[in-house]
Amino acid sequence: QVQLVESGGGSVQAGGSLRLSCAASGITYSYYWMAWFRQAPGKERDGVAIIDSDGSTNYADSVKGRFTISEDNAKNTLYLQMNSLKPEDTAMYYCAHTSASRLWSWTRTLRSSEYNLWGQGTQVSVSS
Repeated sequence: QVQLVESGGGSVQAGGSLRLSCAASGITYSYYWMAWFRQAPGKERDGVAIIDSDGSTNYADSVKGRFTISEDNAKNTLYLQMNSLKPEDTAMYYCAHTSASRLWSWTRTLRSSEYNLWGQGTQVSVSS
């Protein structure tokens, strides 16, 4: 069955960089979204970045210009390159997948309720 496994989390100083990976298996070649979400203690799970099967991307305002989402299709792996990290980036990071439609609005891409497959999460901690 479809499975997502995250890795690459850790502790870094503010201003540093980290690259998260999400190994995917069982993904079909129909149109889909793959995304990164994050959740800090006591807070909602918020969308960070999304890439669709056409290569289009969308980012939360808080990470624009600092984070980059990408896919290596040969390795079936999703990445999140995080630069200029801030303490407020501290959270559990999850990758997610869902089948989607090109007719759907981009406003839906960063909503957790749209996704039906999730990884186990990887912790990112940024100290000042």
